[in-house]
Amino acid sequence: KAEKVGINTGLTAKHPITGTDVPVWVANYVLMSYGSGAVMAVPAHDERDFEFANKYNLPIPQVIDFKDKPSNYSTNQWQDWYSDKTGFCINSGILDGLSYHDAVAKVNEIITEKGLGQTTTQYRLRDWGVSRQRYWGCPIPMVNCEYCGTVPVDEADLPVVLPTDVIPDGRGNPLKNMPEFLQTTCPKCGQPAERETDTFDTFVESSWYAQRFVSPHDDSQMIERTAADKWLPVDQYVGGVEHAVLHLLYARFFHKVMRDEGLVSKDEPFANLLAQGMVLAGTYYRSNSDGSTTYYFPHEIDFVMNGTEIEGATLKADGKPVIIGKIEKMSKSKNNGVDPQEIIEQYGADTVRLYTLFTAPADQTLEWSDSALKGPHNFIKKVWRTVGEHLSAIKNHQSNDLTIHKDTLSKDAKNLRRKTHETIAKIDVSLGEHLALNTPVSSLMELCNEIASFKPTDNNDIAARHEAIVALLTLLSLYAPHVGEYLLEALKIDARTQAFPVLDKSALINDTITMVVQVNGKVRGKMEVAAGTDQAELIREAKKIESVSKYLIGDIKKEIVVPNKLISFVVAGA
Repeated sequence: KAEKVGINTGLTAKHPITGTDVPVWVANYVLMSYGSGAVMAVPAHDERDFEFANKYNLPIPQVIDFKDKPSNYSTNQWQDWYSDKTGFCINSGILDGLSYHDAVAKVNEIITEKGLGQTTTQYRLRDWGVSRQRYWGCPIPMVNCEYCGTVPVDEADLPVVLPTDVIPDGRGNPLKNMPEFLQTTCPKCGQPAERETDTFDTFVESSWYAQRFVSPHDDSQMIERTAADKWLPVDQYVGGVEHAVLHLLYARFFHKVMRDEGLVSKDEPFANLLAQGMVLAGTYYRSNSDGSTTYYFPHEIDFVMNGTEIEGATLKADGKPVIIGKIEKMSKSKNNGVDPQEIIEQYGADTVRLYTLFTAPADQTLEWSDSALKGPHNFIKKVWRTVGEHLSAIKNHQSNDLTIHKDTLSKDAKNLRRKTHETIAKIDVSLGEHLALNTPVSSLMELCNEIASFKPTDNNDIAARHEAIVALLTLLSLYAPHVGEYLLEALKIDARTQAFPVLDKSALINDTITMVVQVNGKVRGKMEVAAGTDQAELIREAKKIESVSKYLIGDIKKEIVVPNKLISFVVAGA
C-alpha cells in the first residue's frame, strides 16, 4: 500500500511475441517472491501496475474486453476486469479474440517454440525449519566438525539412536549435557567433533507415517513397495483445519519425494480429506490497567438474566462486572475450554459423544453449549426406556421366537419395518458416501420415536419391534457405544460380533397408498388403496366417499388420476 516509486532505466526490452520495445523501469512494489529478473507489467489490468503507470504517464493499453457488454474502459479509473477471467484478448496481435485460458496456452506455445522459455510449476512451499532445541525428537544425523563444518553421519552408522537414560530437568536440551552422546569423531577427517543436539520436529516423522504403516515389520528399508502399492493412497484422512494447513502440506511433500525416489508409485498420499471444524465457546474477561487481559472460566461467572436473555455477567469471587467477549476457538489462554471429565460425570461419555457429533457437520465449527447437552441426554434415556419396555413385552408374551413372518404382519408392523429399513438406507448413504456424521443421529431419533409409539399386539409385532430395536442399538453404538452395546447384551446379542444392519428392500415397498381426493381443486377426502389399483377402480372408490360425493352434483368435466398421489374431479357449476 506504500506509494509507488519508480526509476526509468532508459533501457528497453523486446516483447517476446510482438517484438515491440518495452521500457524497463525499476519499481518498489514488485514482489520479491514473484518470479525472477524482469517482470512484465500489465498496467490496464493489474491494480498496482495501473497506479504506477498513471503516476508516471506511461501507456495503458487495454488488452482484455468482454463480448457481453460494451467496452467502457477508462485509463483514469481502475476497474477489476482481469480477475474475472471470462474476457477475451484485444490489442494483442496474434492473441486477439482468444479467451483468457486459450491465450495463456498460446503464449506458452509461442515462447516454447521460440526457445525463449518453457512452462513450469512454481511451488509455494517455503524453506522449512525442521530442527527443534529439545530432547524428544528424532536425532538429526549430522556432525559438527571444527575443520570440515557440518558433515553427515556415515550410512553404516545409521540410525543415530536417542539415549533413553535421560531425566529432563527443565534446563534446555539435555543432550548438550551428555558427553557420551555429544562427543564423537568427524566421519570425514577423524578429528574430535560434536553430534548435532537439535532433534527433528515431530512433523518430520508424522509426515510419512501412513507410508510406513503399510510395512511396519520391515527393518531393511523405509517402505516395502508391494505393500505400499496395495494399501496407498489412504482412502480417508481426517484432521483439524489448522492441522491440515501444515501437516498435510508436508505430508504431500514427503510423499512426492518418496515417489520421485521410487519408494511409492501413487502421486498423492490421501484420496479424500475431511478437515474437522473447530469447537468454539464464549469468553469472559477484564481489561487490566497495564493493558493486559485476564480471562475467566465460565464456572467462575454469574450471569445477569433478563428473561431468557443474558444481560450481563459478574465474577463470583467479587461480584463485580466482567466483559462478555466473542465466541472464539477453545484455548487454554482464554480459559474457555470445557473439561470433558466434568461433563462426563454429569451426563456420561455417550451424551458428550452424541452432542459433539450431532450438533454440527464435522467440517463446520461447533459452538459449545452446556444446556444443549440435555437433548442428546434425553434421547439416550428414551432409548433406555424403550428397550426396557420391549424386554418386558418379550417376557410377558413369552416370545422366544422373534422371527418375523412377513406375510402376516399388521399394517402398523409393516410401517415400522419400512421406517427401520429407510433408516438403514439413509445411514448407509450418509456415512458410506458422504461421511456426514451428524445426519444419522437425526435418523436414529426419528426411528426411536416410531418404536416408542408402536404398540405390539402379538408375537409378530414384537418380532418387528425387536428387529427395529436391534438396528437402532447397533447403529447407535457407533455414537454411544456404552449404552448401545450394554442394551444389545441385555437383548442377549453379542455386541462384539453384531453385524451392521442389512437393508431389506422388500420392507420399503408400500402395500397401501393414501390418496388425496379433490373436487375443483379443493381437498374433499382421502382414501387408503392397494398399491397397483387401476385408475377406473380408484375413480369408482373415490366417488363413494361421502365427503366427496356430495360435491359431485352436476356435469363431471374431467377425472384426473395422479398415480400414488391424487384423484381430482372437475365439476361444472359446483
